[in-house]
Amino acid sequence: MQQRTLKDVAGFAATAGFTEAQLRWWIHNAEGNGLARAGAIVRIQRRVYIDADRFWHWVDSGAAAGRRSAA
Repeated sequence: MQQRTLKDVAGFAATAGFTEAQLRWWIHNAEGNGLARAGAIVRIQRRVYIDADRFWHWVDSGAAAGRRSAA
């Protein structure tokens, strides 16, 4: 079983360089922007966590800027 680095939204925002509001907007639109497909969002009951490694992969792919990678 692979260990994942999960942080709550406020904790991730404090270190990621994005505002909590921006992260929540992406989470709210996760199905349409590819964040859910990337596996970066983990929901446990009513709590939402961000998988840091998968989130940064999503950002690097250009999806955060509305672009899709050619690969």
